[in-house]
Amino acid sequence: MSQGVIGENSEVIFHFSIKLSDGSAADSTKVHNKPAKLRMGDGSLTANFEKCLLGLSAGDSKSFELAPEDAFGQPNPDNIYYVDRSKFGVDTPAEVGNIIAFTQPDGTELPGLVRDVQGDSVTIDFNHPLAGQRLTFEVDIVEVTA
Repeated sequence: MSQGVIGENSEVIFHFSIKLSDGSAADSTKVHNKPAKLRMGDGSLTANFEKCLLGLSAGDSKSFELAPEDAFGQPNPDNIYYVDRSKFGVDTPAEVGNIIAFTQPDGTELPGLVRDVQGDSVTIDFNHPLAGQRLTFEVDIVEVTA
């Protein structure tokens, strides 16, 4: 196992847990014991998130809080859509709180949260469910390679 220190071009394997401001767990790689892997600077994390990892080594643990802009961003009003209720069926009922996968033109699926149902109009929110929230990240560095 490499004992390198995380630098600007390091490849990092790490476990992370995300906690909401009330302390409840939102996500963790430890649930399925599948750590995340990334190359620093590849754009998969925000600059401030990466800054929190710089200088850590394998075996290190760190907890830090990130503002919405440094985590999943602020909710974007352009990601709110109004869909006709007739598009929903028994398998995908238009009920507030349901998360429904919508197939995109390219064939990929995008999950949307039913926010509101008014008559024949269903409000679907495609923002990340953690958008707009201050989050605490707990990271455990497994391996660092230069």
